Amino acid sequence: MQKTGLSRRSFLALSGAVGASALMFGGCAPKSEQGAKKGDSASSADDGTQVVNTCSTFDCGGKCLIKAHMKDGAIARIDTRGVYENDEANPCLKACVRGRSYRKWQYHPDRLQHPMKRVGKRGENKFEQISWDEAIDYIVSENERLLKEHGPLTRYINIGTGDTGGTIVRANLAARFCDATGGHVGNYNSVSMGNTGTATPYMFGVASSGSSLPSLKDTKLVILWGHNPAETIFGLSNYYFRQMKENGCKFIVIDPRNSNTAVELADEWIPILPTTDNALMDAMAYVIVTEGLHDQEFLDTFVVGFDEAHLPEGVEANQSYQAYLTGAADGVEKTPEWAEPICKVPADTIRRIAREYATTKPAALIEGWGPQRHVCGERTALGGGMLACLTGNVGVEGGWAGAYNGFTRKSPVGMAPLPDSVDFKTVNVPMSSGWIDAIDDYTTMTKETGLTGADKLEYPVKMLWNIASDFMMASNPDINRVRAILEDESKVECIITSDVLMTPTAQWSDIVLPACTCFERWNVGATWNNGDYFILSQKLCEPLGEARSEYDWLAECADRMGVKDVFTGGKTEEEWVRYIVEETAKKYPEDDLPDFDTMVKEGVAYFKKEEPRVAFQKQIEDPKNNPFETDSGKIELFSKKLYDMKNPDIPATPHYVPVAEGPGGELAGAYPLQLIGWKTKARDNSSYFTHPWLQQTQDTELWINPIDAEARGIADGDEVKVLNDRGAMKIPAKVTTRIVPGCVAAPTGSWYSPDAEGVDQNGCVNVLTSSARTSMTHGNTQHTNLVEVAKL
Repeated sequence: MQKTGLSRRSFLALSGAVGASALMFGGCAPKSEQGAKKGDSASSADDGTQVVNTCSTFDCGGKCLIKAHMKDGAIARIDTRGVYENDEANPCLKACVRGRSYRKWQYHPDRLQHPMKRVGKRGENKFEQISWDEAIDYIVSENERLLKEHGPLTRYINIGTGDTGGTIVRANLAARFCDATGGHVGNYNSVSMGNTGTATPYMFGVASSGSSLPSLKDTKLVILWGHNPAETIFGLSNYYFRQMKENGCKFIVIDPRNSNTAVELADEWIPILPTTDNALMDAMAYVIVTEGLHDQEFLDTFVVGFDEAHLPEGVEANQSYQAYLTGAADGVEKTPEWAEPICKVPADTIRRIAREYATTKPAALIEGWGPQRHVCGERTALGGGMLACLTGNVGVEGGWAGAYNGFTRKSPVGMAPLPDSVDFKTVNVPMSSGWIDAIDDYTTMTKETGLTGADKLEYPVKMLWNIASDFMMASNPDINRVRAILEDESKVECIITSDVLMTPTAQWSDIVLPACTCFERWNVGATWNNGDYFILSQKLCEPLGEARSEYDWLAECADRMGVKDVFTGGKTEEEWVRYIVEETAKKYPEDDLPDFDTMVKEGVAYFKKEEPRVAFQKQIEDPKNNPFETDSGKIELFSKKLYDMKNPDIPATPHYVPVAEGPGGELAGAYPLQLIGWKTKARDNSSYFTHPWLQQTQDTELWINPIDAEARGIADGDEVKVLNDRGAMKIPAKVTTRIVPGCVAAPTGSWYSPDAEGVDQNGCVNVLTSSARTSMTHGNTQHTNLVEVAKL
């Protein structure tokens, strides 16, 4: 049986003349060796080292421009000093600990080097080495067989969790191949922010409700609600927030955890129980309204549904948000005393922060994406927008509209679509567990349960593609359900994975292919939200072993199926990158963007922009000529569309509704603790879990409050078992006051590794998470979980 990893000797040999010490030990160069300055990215040192500006294509909230020191065809070192981070007009993100460790990942001793085929049962991790010809023969024959037996919609493309930061998304290449041969089943509703992105238009008419961060330069108060950019690297947030902090801006962080962001920025951390955010929002609104601190003129002018006088026609009395707050609708006033036992925030604290938010002008309430990854995610997202409306912080410089904090900005173009002459069919299922339903019982996947592009599925999914994706067996909720389905080989007949390491998803695949890293291929990287630049992700090294770009081997598969020209459009992957750079320059001629050859030299291109850029500023300053894109032309604090749906989970106004798997529910008797996960500085989804440097930056441990730990006889460092009806995991306990009582938390991204009894040994939270979806947007609910914790 062939070993799948590199030996230590092979790993060191990769360095060529660079030497083991340069590969094993990183660090910043002395100033004399720091390489290129702006406009001079590719430079050479006397010893033959060339410094090249490039970037990764990981699914990261930022996009850091890094300097790769190349010598003898290998990366000798990576650094980021002097890479534009202090350019006030056009700041460029400086690499975090993940970016600084890219070289160690590039030369990871366990890099996959050869195609492999499963020889044991699924999940046994038994493979034999095969040739690329054999791999492609298998892939082509399986596609042809399934197309003949079922049709094109038997093939599902999983989200590429390890590579969504490039303009050429590698998972999309598999979709392009499938469409060139008839079609595929895809997905929608981002796991990260699908609930808020889908719900926000019900209030504002569009999804993007965020402003540019430079527009907050004069903001006096920022409330970060479940937002943790210090670890998630959310665009350029950290850069601007530090500047604001230095300028005297006050930060309040509301979060179940005292996150790294709270430690770094917060003047005050307010712990809250998960799923109860709307109760706190409602109580804050009650204080603001009953004490006359709300902006009545703003509400009268721009908002539908705050009070009875501004309800849509045909709606019965006491349906306004004000009626809800005062108890006219249900007899319960939403006072801070009402909210305190629900969310565990003291009533006096609620009053104080409500008054401070309402009276500090301007103020910005910015929600993260963690709070919307709950059963109540849609309501929580809209609740932030509600508070912004009450205080008149919408459409004004220094304010923030709330809801989805995405920002509409320029970005590079993508690959040209397939020609119109190509006939193919695609449908989409919800990204969070929809594909599992399409396998397990395809008849349940209908328009009503979240299918788009068709009223129902005609046959089950039989083939899974995991391209740069460990979603299937690491990031997907309820992994034990996934495992049970995949073990039945009559359900899924072919699983193809292309990746750089033998991930848990690869271990459960039939064909495993060695992929190129972002340093072994061409691409273009762009930032999330506020970074107005893009970076050329340059090919720096030849692929390791037999690793290949997915574009190349998919083109070969397409060739064997007679559709190569359709798939490639007559271009190589590098030529597509050249196309992207040059077409982006044509699209934005006013920005004077560099051509491809200049990008090779300089690495980065900036879009011109005017600051500040404030969401909905035109609608507020000139409402007659710039109505909101809602049915009423105004902000809809009361949504007639939601009202007509009669969905008890999604009321017409965004207010608190208890969740079944939450505090106070029936299930809490057996499983009294809420479990959430958090994104850490050490991982990007499940990427880097085995990275030897990053493993030292974040312990995989369960945060538990001393009150909950003492009740269970748990001491700091004890091994504990976390369990519910879906599964169990073993993990060390971290007893800390940095988490609210009643809640436990573990870092996400751990690789699934069950023992003989099925108990995960790596602290993989997704053996405990739910595959349920939100009732309106069919989105992710992975943070809504009840568990019990026991000392081992």
